[in-house]
Amino acid sequence: MTVDMKQNQDVVYDVQHLNLWYGETHALKDISMQIMNHEVTAIIGPSGCGKSTFIKTLNRMVEIIPGVRTTGEIQYHGKNIFHEDMQVEELRTRVGMVFQKPNPFPKSIAENVLYGPKIHGIKNKGMLDEILESSLKGAALWDEVKDRLDTNAYGLSGGQQQRLCIARCLAVQPDIILMDEPTSALDPIATGRVEELINVLKKDYSIAIVTHSMQQAARISDRTAYFLLGELIEYEKTEMLFSRPRDQRTEDYITGRFG
Repeated sequence: MTVDMKQNQDVVYDVQHLNLWYGETHALKDISMQIMNHEVTAIIGPSGCGKSTFIKTLNRMVEIIPGVRTTGEIQYHGKNIFHEDMQVEELRTRVGMVFQKPNPFPKSIAENVLYGPKIHGIKNKGMLDEILESSLKGAALWDEVKDRLDTNAYGLSGGQQQRLCIARCLAVQPDIILMDEPTSALDPIATGRVEELINVLKKDYSIAIVTHSMQQAARISDRTAYFLLGELIEYEKTEMLFSRPRDQRTEDYITGRFG
């Protein structure tokens, strides 16, 4: 995948008239929006409104599901991700993904982090050690696990497992990180740590996060998109969307009159 660096450096994704169907079900309806560099973009809305479908389309992971069909374009750094020249494996390397429930491999902490780099052919021990430490530090986990790197990742707490999954994502040096409700399975303290981490990570990465929590969106995001029944109702800077929404449906949702 060749990225055209002449494109607007502030835009990571430019989504234009995206439609998606699961069989006969029209799940995403004419979505157009941009995801900006070094920002946190929150995607909110009631259950079943298309939030997770949307971010799984950004790295084409949604195509794993049989019967999926799309129209429209998603430009990633100026290149249409649906174009036949797009190498899906490279796209998914550059576009990291963190899921709702922590999903570490049944391996050691170190093997979890280094799985991706090893798949990509890195064998030099010094380089792998450097990636391991920098990735765990990047995920604010190094100090907690540096003395037990060879122990099974399942021995970590839920919050630590989620940060390990973020470290695993960082190890392959992505450009953007997609997060699908990454704190919904965590307690408030672990949630706070992941939110703090997101604020640090946006200095080096672009982040798009699906969240069921409007409070979380207001705390951590720069821009917020409100989805409803597969449509993008409103997309605005977060402070503006929560204080002065333009659409009555957005106001009804954020004030609790709907959803």
